[in-house]
Amino acid sequence: MDQPTLYAESGASWWPLLWGPVFALLGVGVEGLTGTFRPLLWSVVALGFFLPTMLWVQGRRRLYAVRLTPVALHQGREELAIGDVESVDGVEPRAGVKVLGGGWDLPRGTEAVPIRLVDGTVVMGWARDAEALRTGMARLLELKGADGR
Repeated sequence: MDQPTLYAESGASWWPLLWGPVFALLGVGVEGLTGTFRPLLWSVVALGFFLPTMLWVQGRRRLYAVRLTPVALHQGREELAIGDVESVDGVEPRAGVKVLGGGWDLPRGTEAVPIRLVDGTVVMGWARDAEALRTGMARLLELKGADGR
């Protein structure tokens, strides 16, 4: 059963896919001004830029996506059950804690969201809008506490 999404970040947008075709159109335009015209060459150039950029965007969308549902926090390819979370308020970030998502450090452009687990350990979540993620998780934890679960 699909859970509603309470907070989400895609990890990357699709607009970089336009780089190759726009560059190729500019090349066609410049060639048009000089009198030569090689559309096949510029189509190959557009495709040559498009394919690696598509892989790059797809990888970032998989590795840097954040999704909060009522049952879990998904950080990249890692999932943390909300039932395992004790608190996100007043948790001090510590050096050397595990970063969720499988990386060694926070992804560039994100802010830390320290999370205390029920066993007392602290892990480091992350988001571009850390305050929104922290607020969403705190609201879930309040509901969990009110339900007695």
